[in-house]
Amino acid sequence: MNVDSIRNGYVIDHIKAGTSMKLYHFLNLEKLDCGVAIIKNVQSGKSGKKDIIKIDSLIELNLDVLGYLDPGITVNMVKDGEIIEKRKLQLPDELNGVISCKNPRCITSVEQELPQRFKLTDPENGVYRCIYCEAKAEHN
Repeated sequence: MNVDSIRNGYVIDHIKAGTSMKLYHFLNLEKLDCGVAIIKNVQSGKSGKKDIIKIDSLIELNLDVLGYLDPGITVNMVKDGEIIEKRKLQLPDELNGVISCKNPRCITSVEQELPQRFKLTDPENGVYRCIYCEAKAEHN
């Protein structure tokens, strides 16, 4: 298999095997007018198998969303063919506008212009709670 290296863009690595399409759709990568490669079920020394996404453009990436969807992934920024920054993601402390509160009594159900905000309350189990009503968020 031959996947070209990228000049300027991102390599999203260590994605849980079989879940790269979920990230692809969540990040709306289908709307990009640049090269995007999805490599699924690659052998990995650490996790057995993993997925990789390569984006041949320096787009704006919401790292909090990526950390929420798959904590533990690595995002490599590439410029002029060289990795200039490498970030290992984890669960963000707060999520804004990523998930919605399912509690029908929450103020966000009535006041729809209020931002959906969730705070990480249990890092071990990845539990987020609405800052307005304390309802537990349902993870994707």
